[in-house]
Parts: sequence; structure tokens; C-alpha cells
Amino acid sequence: MRRSFFRFLICSFAVAVMAVAGTVRASAREFVVVIDPGHGGKDHGAVGRKAKEKDIVLAVGKAFGRKIKDAYGRNDEVKVVYTRDDDTFVTLQGRADIANKAKGDLFVSIHANSVDKRARGRDKIHGASVYTLGVNRAARNLEVAQRENAVMVLEPDYTTTYAGFDPNSAESYIIFEMEQNRHMVQSLNFAAKAQRELVKTAGRGDKNVRQAGFWVLHATSMPSVLVELDFICNPTQETYMSSKKGQDKLAQALFNAFVAYKKAYDAGEGGMQAQQETEGDAGKEQEEDEGDDTPDGYQESLDGGLRYCVQFLTSGKPLEEGASAFKGLRPVYSYRDAGLYKYYYGSYGSMDDALDALKKVKRSFKDAFVIKMRDGKRVK
Repeated sequence: MRRSFFRFLICSFAVAVMAVAGTVRASAREFVVVIDPGHGGKDHGAVGRKAKEKDIVLAVGKAFGRKIKDAYGRNDEVKVVYTRDDDTFVTLQGRADIANKAKGDLFVSIHANSVDKRARGRDKIHGASVYTLGVNRAARNLEVAQRENAVMVLEPDYTTTYAGFDPNSAESYIIFEMEQNRHMVQSLNFAAKAQRELVKTAGRGDKNVRQAGFWVLHATSMPSVLVELDFICNPTQETYMSSKKGQDKLAQALFNAFVAYKKAYDAGEGGMQAQQETEGDAGKEQEEDEGDDTPDGYQESLDGGLRYCVQFLTSGKPLEEGASAFKGLRPVYSYRDAGLYKYYYGSYGSMDDALDALKKVKRSFKDAFVIKMRDGKRVK
């Protein structure tokens, strides 16, 4: 009798625990990933000999979403939201609005790259790049951002919608310098994972993690990346991206990156491994000649006095040491750029240390971000 009673208690306790666990799981908010296949409708995007960017990225985006639904959909753990799931034109701001309304946890915009028809070697250039929001460190990055942002001119009265932003004016892109670090760590975390998978799983050339001023990343209030799958102007890569096998491989690469990112997210890391994973990847910014597929950029290291610092303030006039505008930060240094005085805090030998300092600075300056300095000059 006593044994049966204890067995009953144990079973009852197990059922209660399972019920509580089920309640907690059911009440937990779904992770929302927003998949943004670029272009669409009247906006064809870049065009190859036969294929159009809008068709390639829609196929890859939908395949990416299906893989997530197959893996996570049965227990409502992840919700997939598309900015478009057919051949529809959606404005850049409209895409961001969809993502923000869905309260996305991750935004992945998918594109195919290209270069100007006059560029040398345009039919040979190849490789994938994953971009996060930031200043345009290289001329090629600015060209890519300008091309992807140019879709806004197809909208009526776009200057009002985008607050006077001109996608063809390099000066307009300065607004992204103070925005780039809202979700820097998480964005770089996913970007690094996606870049590795595009190389490893999809067999793409490695064009590295980069930063540039994309409006759609600027306007989304969540970790966000823009993926350039490969170059549609290269007939070989165009054929690959147009094939069902190629599209599945590309989607699998993005899915693998998502699984790894979600695992870190669920562990409560929130992407904080990015310092280790992206210090080598995101630091490989390249300055490339048009159409040249051979990287000629440098791989930054501490050689030559490279330091990591936290920029937090820009002023049109010089400020005295200990100025109240610094809110108690010491020591503070500055450099001049485009007629402005830009102030930064600290000088560190590693990105890890700079990111630790960034947390402190953000308490007073929420738009602060990490920069690299060498011999008193900013490295871009």
C-alpha cells in the first residue's frame, strides 16, 4: 500500500512538472526571424545574362524559411515572417516596417551582387559577402550600398519618406556612423556564421564580413544583416544561383548559420560570442579595384600600433579637456574628420577589451561604437 502511494506521488509530481514546463514553454515568446528577399515586382535588381536577382533571392529566401519551419515549426519555437513571398514590389521602408511590426529578433536581407558593366573582369569576379550596418570603409562597399538603396527612387516622393536621404550622395551616408552599433555584436555574430557557411556549405568564394550603409538595415530595430550570395554578372555564378541545387545549398548555408545563432541565443548569450568569432572576419575589410577578384586589402593586427577605441561624440568645435559634454569620461582623445572633431575613449589592444569599455560608455552615450586608431589616425 505504502509503495503504491509513493508511486502515485512520484507520478503525480512528474505530471505536475511536465504541466508546468509545458505552460512555461507555451508562454515563451516565439523567436521571430524576418526573411527579406530583395527587390521584386518592377524592381528586377541586378540582371545576369538570363536570370534576375529578384527571382534568385526569392527562391533562396523561401527555401531558407522552409528549412526553419521544418526544424522549429512543430513546437512554435520560431516564427518566420517574409517581407515578400511572391513577385511583389515592396519599398525599403515598407520592408523595415514589416520587420518592426513583427517585433523581429533577426532580420536577414538576401541579395545577389554585381558590378558596373564597364568594370574590368566583371565576368570573373565571384564570392559571397555578409554586410552589417556601418560606415562605408571601402569604395566597393559604398557602391554596393548605393545600388541596393537606389530602389527608393522608384517610389513617389521618396525624399519625404526617407527624410531627404539621397542614395547617390556619399555625404548622405554619414548618418549611419552613429547608428552602426545599436545591435553590432549580435549582427556581427550572425554575419560571421553566415559568411563561414556560405563558404563551407555553399562553396562560395570568401569576400568577408563587411559594413556599409544600407537603409533597410538602418530602419530595422533588431540585429540585421544583408547577404550578397554571389555575383550575378559572372555567368558561372549566375548559373549556380539559378539552379535548384545551388539555391538549396545557399539556403542550407543560411539555415546552418541560423541554427548556430539560435543555439547561442537560447543559451542566454544573446550573440555575445561575436567578439571572438568576428574579430578576424569583420576586420578583413578590403579596398578592391573594380572588377578585380583578388583581395588586396590588409589584415589588421596590432602590428604598427593598431588600437581599439570607443567613439562617443562628434562636435563642430573643439572641446576642452574635462568638458561637461564628456559626462565624466577620462581620458578622452580626439581626431578631426571632414571638419568635425570626433571624440573617443580608451585605447585597447583587443576588440574584447574595447567591447567591454563600450558597455560602460553606452550608459551615457547610447550611440557610441568601436573604432580602430593607428598613430592618432582612424583606420577605415
